[in-house]
Amino acid sequence: MLHVAVVGSGPSGCYTAQSLVQLDPEVRVDVLDRLPCPYGLVRYGVAPDHEKIKSLQNNLRAVLEHERVRFLGGVPVGPGGVPATRLRELYHAVVYCVGAATDRHLGIPGEDLPGSWSATEFVSWYSAHPDSAADGFVIGARSAVVIGVGNVAVDVTRMLARGLAELSPTDMPQAALTALAASQVTEVHMVGRRGPSQARFTTKELRELGALPGTEVVVDPTELALDPAYVDPSGLPAAQRRNVDALRGWAESPAPEPAPHRIRLRFFLRPVELLADSGRVGAVRFERTAPDGRGGVTGTGVFEEIEAQLVLRSVGYRGVPLEGLPFDTASGTVPNLAGRVLREDAVAPGEYVAGWIKRGPTGVIGTNRPCAKETVTSLLEDAPVLVHKDLPDDPLAALRADGIRPVQWAGWQAIERAEAELGASLGRGVVKLPDWESLLMAARSAAS
Repeated sequence: MLHVAVVGSGPSGCYTAQSLVQLDPEVRVDVLDRLPCPYGLVRYGVAPDHEKIKSLQNNLRAVLEHERVRFLGGVPVGPGGVPATRLRELYHAVVYCVGAATDRHLGIPGEDLPGSWSATEFVSWYSAHPDSAADGFVIGARSAVVIGVGNVAVDVTRMLARGLAELSPTDMPQAALTALAASQVTEVHMVGRRGPSQARFTTKELRELGALPGTEVVVDPTELALDPAYVDPSGLPAAQRRNVDALRGWAESPAPEPAPHRIRLRFFLRPVELLADSGRVGAVRFERTAPDGRGGVTGTGVFEEIEAQLVLRSVGYRGVPLEGLPFDTASGTVPNLAGRVLREDAVAPGEYVAGWIKRGPTGVIGTNRPCAKETVTSLLEDAPVLVHKDLPDDPLAALRADGIRPVQWAGWQAIERAEAELGASLGRGVVKLPDWESLLMAARSAAS
């Protein structure tokens, strides 16, 4: 019987486990995660007001509750946890689905000023990620600049414009809810260095900005017209054409009535410096760009400053090396052939990758399904050789003997109950526990 470890319980990990049990009637799968909670970015990356997307947890739950799948949370792989070499001793195969754990930097002066953050840090805070040590994002801020025009940029822009009545029904942690409800941010600039036809957000996400209560969306038609594909969108793919149509609707609408919040969508501006004011960020200096005719942009030497006491960069994610695995620093991925890990261009028996660490941070949640299936197909092709390796009778017993105390499914269910009880005590629905101590205390209560 094949016994496989899947490292990571986000969509790519769950889809990998699902493919394994669907394609092999006997395989046993242990899904390991560093966190005591499953679901990865569905729990800690999807915006709290996106309940339909968050409901994907129900599909992932069905995978983790399968009779041949076992969830083992609170199990770090690498330094301070289980070495990759040890996992290879305990399982016939190991599939790493660890995502892209860090954010890209702008590489400009002033980026490290107080008040300048990655969107990842902001999302982790309002999503109650237990590693989030940051707070105070909105304190003292009146104007915010979000650098980037992808869906994450739209998410954080929307969160900054939401009010208490809209955020209270979500599972947002109480401290973040209180802070955002008291926020004095009234203007949010979402800025891209290229044109509207090249923005990475989806039309559905974009249009949500126009549906926010008490919020006006402002788009400068002369700025949009700098993009030749905006002037004539007939040659654009359907998704980009829909984006252009949505932006055109705002640009051509009569000036809206003043509202408590204003979102300005800006294009063809490249950040060149964050400017200080009294020791923290006070403005962002941008250079106007222009299309270069090859899909990119070039600087024009014309500069503009936008006031901002809060700057959130949302310019992409990047994979990080995992101890014991090869890593391609250029792509931020583990070298692989159809999911098989490559060491010095040779296949490493029993080691596989799926998700962003395999292909880079591209696609949407559903993209992970065919990616995982490709990897599982490779693994099962190799299985007749892999299964001959002698293993301990139960990897969980071996992990416990090594001093690891995994949070099993009953522990996760105890966390869910604790979050429901916390929400009820606050007059809200489910409210996430925001720190390691409270999560582990709740999980351990399942064993008492």
